Amino acid sequence: MNEFRIRITPIRRILVRKLALGKKAAVCLMSVAVGFAQKQPQVAAQSQSNLVPSTPTQKEAPMTMHAKGSFDVKVIPQKPDNKEAEAANLTRMSLDKQFHGELEATSKGEMLTSGVANGSGGYVALERVIGTLHGRNGTFVLQHLATMTRGVPQMSIMVVPDSGTEELAGIAGTMTIKIEDGGKHYYEFGYTLPEAR
Repeated sequence: MNEFRIRITPIRRILVRKLALGKKAAVCLMSVAVGFAQKQPQVAAQSQSNLVPSTPTQKEAPMTMHAKGSFDVKVIPQKPDNKEAEAANLTRMSLDKQFHGELEATSKGEMLTSGVANGSGGYVALERVIGTLHGRNGTFVLQHLATMTRGVPQMSIMVVPDSGTEELAGIAGTMTIKIEDGGKHYYEFGYTLPEAR
């Protein structure tokens, strides 16, 4: 125990001396720190003001255009071309359309249908439209998704994104169709283009 006290006593003296000398340095460091802390909010505010991004100019949403008219359609049943398609017991049909009115165009496509009892069923289809829409030439693809629940229909027809070409590049929109009692088909097409052409 005595050896331990003899060895540790010089260490205490050294530490006491260092602490005594360090008080002045600590006071100096404290004053510097206080001064920096007082200036820091101002510096930070200036830095933040320099980092605030400018508000980007928002582009106006493109105006929705409307086209309407009538169309004729030929639906031709197709035979299954493989065993899997035959086993699925679904009906595949080809589509051949002619649009009249503000959309003057033709379209070719395919439809896949499933019919069940009680007037229920559904179909999906894709068709490529080629022609002129309000004087703009080009092509785009329409995607159909429709169901019939005991005679009550639900239908969605929309432009496949990025399918437009030429003057119809970037077109987006939806189409509704109406079939009158005499079998006459009509369409209404709401669409947008990225910019006026």
